[in-house]
Amino acid sequence: MIQIMASCVISFLVAIFFTPWLIRYFSNAGKGQEIREDGPKSHLRKRGTPTMGGLAILAGIVIAYLAVNTYGSITGTGGFTVSGILVLGLTLGLGALGFADDFIKLFKARNLGLNKTAKIVGQLALALAFGLLVLQFEDSNGLTPATTHMSFVRDIPTFNIAVGPTIIGIIIFLVFMFILTAAWSNAVNLTDGLDGLAAGSTAFVMGAYSIITFWQFRNSCEVGFVAGCYQVRDPLDLAILAAAGLGGSLGFLWWNAAPAKIFMGDTGSLALGGLVAGLAVATRTELLMIIIGALFVVEAASVVIQVFVFKTTGKRFFRMAPIHHHFENGGWPETAVVIRFWLLAGMAAITGVGIFYGEWLLTTGASIL
Repeated sequence: MIQIMASCVISFLVAIFFTPWLIRYFSNAGKGQEIREDGPKSHLRKRGTPTMGGLAILAGIVIAYLAVNTYGSITGTGGFTVSGILVLGLTLGLGALGFADDFIKLFKARNLGLNKTAKIVGQLALALAFGLLVLQFEDSNGLTPATTHMSFVRDIPTFNIAVGPTIIGIIIFLVFMFILTAAWSNAVNLTDGLDGLAAGSTAFVMGAYSIITFWQFRNSCEVGFVAGCYQVRDPLDLAILAAAGLGGSLGFLWWNAAPAKIFMGDTGSLALGGLVAGLAVATRTELLMIIIGALFVVEAASVVIQVFVFKTTGKRFFRMAPIHHHFENGGWPETAVVIRFWLLAGMAAITGVGIFYGEWLLTTGASIL
């Protein structure tokens, strides 16, 4: 528990102190965010605000993860694991993709950054690498960082994604990995449209997963194969990583809350989406993540609905998509939209953790009292 808390605190401190340096650097360099002309008019005042603040979040996550696991390795109370390294690798890989996009926008004067093809290819390559690697590296108990089974609170034994012959099954699984990775990274990216919205919402998700992974660690089948135990590889390391994500998001939020002094950019939003996807896979909770990250799901779904309705009818379903702009254009102040969406994100996270814990109570026959 101490290692998890230390990871959160270290990441928070790194992010909260590194972000002002980024603000000064980009402000002095005259590199700031361009604002869409077709967006809400109230956002035009944000033109020139420094971006790429996601670097501070990533710095917090990496430094916290390295520090806590180095201490664990020295003291024999933990250490680096394959699961944690793979999830961190996916996070950093998508962060690098977002960095390339932000860099082109700011320093190459190309407002659109990477084109869609480049982004898709980058996400595909990272998803394929992650999908192949998480099925390797069996530990002494025969557990790999992930399995080919769909999962809710645990793996669903009767729902194997990799159906058919081995090669066909692996291809289907890798396609699923790409869809999952692209969906979560793009969903967080779409949510990052108002001051503090994505950072605050991600903090709720990371907080929920800090609890879930800690509970998986406390009730791991590696400790004792009893009713309700979890067959998840390296849950403590995943908890340390989730806590680092929580601390980094909160440290950055200090400066990103309205009126934002800096934006996270694609560097931060794609990376955090990768962390969400990676944790869902490694903790065997892919379907549960849809509940915990429900706000991200709604934001992405609103864009899909808007595009579909407009292409089929020529009319807009929402005033503007993603949905947070719909309410903003309806007269809600930006801060009201953000706080209300935070409430929804918090309720979704609490609901997800409640379902997770409730399943454990039912499985073990334990009493809540």
